[in-house]
Amino acid sequence: MQHFLPILIRYFFIMLVLSPTFVQAQLNGSYVIQGNITDDHGIGLPGASVQIKGTSFGAQTDTSGHFDITTNTKFPLRLVIRLIGYQPQEFEVKNSTSKLAIQLFTQSLLVNEVVVSASRQQEKLLRSPVAIEKLDIRALKETPSSTFYDALGNLKGVQMTTAGLTFKVFNTRGFNVPNNFRFMQLVDGVDNQAATLGVPLGNAIGPTELDILSVEVTPGASSALYGMNAINGMSNLVTKNPFLYQGVSVYQKIAVNHVGDGGGAKPLTETAIRYAQAYNKWFAWKINLSYMQGTDWYADSHDDFNPQSKANPDFPALSGENNIANDAWNKYADQTNKLIVAADKHAYRVGRTGYWEKDLVGDYTVKNKKADVSFNFRLPHQLELSYAYRYGQMDGFFQRGNRIGLRGVEVQNHKLELVHPDFTIRSYVSIENTGNSYNMNPLADNLEKSFKSDDVWFKDYTTGLNKALGDKLDIAAAHRAARAFADAGRWTPGTPAFDAQVAKIKGVNDWDIYPTSKDPSNTTGGAALLQMSRFYHTEGTWNLRKYIRFADVLVGADYRTYEIIPDGNNFVDFTRALDKRNQSGGKHIWYGKTGGFVQVSKTFFNDALKLTGSLRYDKNEQFEGKINPRIAAVYSIKDKHNFRVSWQNGFRFPSLFEAYSFVNNGQVRRVGGLAFIEEGLGYFKNSYLTSSVDAFNTAVIKTINAEPGISQADAAAKNAGVLKVANLNPIVPEQITAFEAGYKAVLLNNRLFIDVDGYYSSYKNFIGQVEVSVPKTGDVNHPDASVLDQMLDKKKLNRYRVWTNSTSTVNNYGFAVAVTYDIYKNFTLSGNANYNKLEQDKTKDDALIPGFNTPRWFTNLSIGNRNVLPNLGFNVVWHWQERFYWQNLFGNGDVPAYSTVDAQVTYRVPKLKTSFKLGASNLFNTAYFQYVGGPTIRGLYYFTVTYDNVFKRK
Repeated sequence: MQHFLPILIRYFFIMLVLSPTFVQAQLNGSYVIQGNITDDHGIGLPGASVQIKGTSFGAQTDTSGHFDITTNTKFPLRLVIRLIGYQPQEFEVKNSTSKLAIQLFTQSLLVNEVVVSASRQQEKLLRSPVAIEKLDIRALKETPSSTFYDALGNLKGVQMTTAGLTFKVFNTRGFNVPNNFRFMQLVDGVDNQAATLGVPLGNAIGPTELDILSVEVTPGASSALYGMNAINGMSNLVTKNPFLYQGVSVYQKIAVNHVGDGGGAKPLTETAIRYAQAYNKWFAWKINLSYMQGTDWYADSHDDFNPQSKANPDFPALSGENNIANDAWNKYADQTNKLIVAADKHAYRVGRTGYWEKDLVGDYTVKNKKADVSFNFRLPHQLELSYAYRYGQMDGFFQRGNRIGLRGVEVQNHKLELVHPDFTIRSYVSIENTGNSYNMNPLADNLEKSFKSDDVWFKDYTTGLNKALGDKLDIAAAHRAARAFADAGRWTPGTPAFDAQVAKIKGVNDWDIYPTSKDPSNTTGGAALLQMSRFYHTEGTWNLRKYIRFADVLVGADYRTYEIIPDGNNFVDFTRALDKRNQSGGKHIWYGKTGGFVQVSKTFFNDALKLTGSLRYDKNEQFEGKINPRIAAVYSIKDKHNFRVSWQNGFRFPSLFEAYSFVNNGQVRRVGGLAFIEEGLGYFKNSYLTSSVDAFNTAVIKTINAEPGISQADAAAKNAGVLKVANLNPIVPEQITAFEAGYKAVLLNNRLFIDVDGYYSSYKNFIGQVEVSVPKTGDVNHPDASVLDQMLDKKKLNRYRVWTNSTSTVNNYGFAVAVTYDIYKNFTLSGNANYNKLEQDKTKDDALIPGFNTPRWFTNLSIGNRNVLPNLGFNVVWHWQERFYWQNLFGNGDVPAYSTVDAQVTYRVPKLKTSFKLGASNLFNTAYFQYVGGPTIRGLYYFTVTYDNVFKRK
């Protein structure tokens, strides 16, 4: 695939050069229709599509609202003008001698807005049966965010999580994680996730700034129509059809990105080209190319997961920078710790030194290359057949239980689609290759071990500590001397030897090899994230309007299967023996599901009341079939006041990673929850909760220090009651019952728009992870001295993070309010406020923490005017969210409250077919982070130039 992009670029320029010849050959005897499209204030409207009805001839208005169409269609003809947010119009043209002036009206701005995602068919936004948000082409172009994709974070109910410049994930209604597989992201109906990474890759393989048409976001459960992975919500990015949007467009962004922590301002650049052409009424094609490069934000938090008060509470001097068991958020391998008893008869919890993320990454430069091409064929009987290919290559960072450095990740999509007004058939394949990516925790862990094994290092530390104590150094100085003695000769960041060793480890795919000396000839454990897998998907929907008259009936079905090539780290061949599993290759894993639905809609009382019911059935090969019903009602009063209620029951099958993972993440293995994976490992019924093991270690240390001379075995026996047996079960599908109510209204002669929705959701068998510790020998239900001793030394036990289900009911509820008001002469004020709250049944002893990870309150407020002066517009958005507590197995901690301001000014030069945009994302360069372990985000300042339809056909 690395050689495909240059070929695609050459092909693009060849077609660009030859297109006028092809067009001229087909348009002998042609003429040009010219005109201008304006709004009801006489201001030119860019981006409007103008189509000759019944043909493929059309154009898109430029920045001044001007269009021209070269055609040979016979007069009279009718022009169809469309622009999202305006009433569609048809205009009759009898000859080509006059320049046309056509005005679009905004009286029906929201009344006629159409959405598709809520019911998988077109319907008015105001009468959608569930909450849905939409950004049209104008809003996307005028957003003050640094990209159109970032603008989604300003929508009502949407929480954006920034993992970096190239990787941003959205969520709605709680339970947020940086790799969010509860929220489905579609691009023209194609699932935008990477198969084995198990996470949507943001817009890394999505549309370019030039090709995006609109975005629809449906907060809350959408599993009744879309099945697995749509339990928190979904978004659909819609691109421009080459029949309707033709011509050449070029986009150039130059920017500076503040990375902080001494990094200062770094340059960023992004270039995009779009070319679309229709050659006759039967065939059209388009191509998009883009390239972005910049310096990503650093993740460099020094906050401590294991403070002195937890690790060594009896020694206040060992706090802060003197904490000998420090486990910093963005330092790795320092979580490896052990209880040692020194010559002074005191017990200490000591951790290895570890390495900072900045030292492991070295260069935070990230790149994103994207290319897509589509060929569209209009066939008889209103059929349109299309083939689309999409390619993306990205660098970046994302986080599961560990931080992952993504380097050269490639995802490809091939899609074949047949569309008719009554049905759609779509089939696609997604192909993934993680390139030169790596896992930071095994990287740091193996880097430490390639210098000195844990046994040798802790022995040397103890020797150095005893010597320092014998020299009468104070306790903090003695431990500093002990660490210096144990670390002597360690790989030093910034040296050629360090860089060579890091490169070597990044290139090894086996994370389980642990060398015992610094001899470079020895085999070194690896950190490479090497996954090359794919998934296949086919779906179809069919509206039965021609056959059923009493109601609107839609049926659909889909099938998906994942094909996973075992990489030996994340996914393994489970048919192999336990000691042979961690080898790449082997028997492929297939994980498939099939499903179908029927939806019935009926209106009553002169269309004032619309009732919708749907029933979906899904069957996963590892689980029994599940039925998902949904019932919704919308009642409208004079097309201005619209009330809606809905109820649905949904299921979510475990994702691929939740079901099949087998990952060694540096002394803890993350394992899928299927029963057969646990055979021979014992983590379901022969394990302690690791949280209780940590508490047990602390209690033993306190006992030894409080009772000088007591043996470690006696101290362990005295505190055995602190340990809690995990008693886990194999994973089962997650179930949600969701109720939603809402109100939409257009008031004051369409100047005021109000949108309110509230929800209550209840989860059973909520899927999450529990960390447990399993002794290598013995029974935790009848522990002897050997079992207790193993719980005091991580080398003597096996730790697992197990995907399983909550034993208690998890509920969440909330509401969101959005208001948009046209103040005066195109000045628009809008804002939204969002509230989300978690409730969990505390009556049960449930070890699983659901990780709500959502602020109770967050808000957005914006003001803008696209024509404050002729051809000059601006937009400003203020975002605020309150402090909240973040919980997942990477680590827990507070995410402080923050507020940011985004702003932009746009100036259009109609004669040059050009617009200029100057803006800032995080205008005041506020430093903040959005999740524990994530990057510190700062200001990004940009200038963009966009040329639309530069070359005209005459």
